[in-house]
Amino acid sequence: MDIEGGLKAGALSVLVDCRGAGKLTVRVEPVGLNFPMTCAAGEVSSVHNQVEVGHPRPRGTVSVTASSGVRWAITVGQ
Repeated sequence: MDIEGGLKAGALSVLVDCRGAGKLTVRVEPVGLNFPMTCAAGEVSSVHNQVEVGHPRPRGTVSVTASSGVRWAITVGQ
């Protein structure tokens, strides 16, 4: 998914919640933020990551890859 308006210089925060047994990976390009998380059946797992964007970027994208049966929600903000 594209980040509307691209990326501004400064802090970029990514919050992910997931539920269901399996794994989930988040990638934010072109800043190179990439992190996995393990999700559990019957409970919500949460991860918050933040990266400093050194200079504005005209485009930014977020992708999420998850195991079958994993439900997730993501919030990206600057």
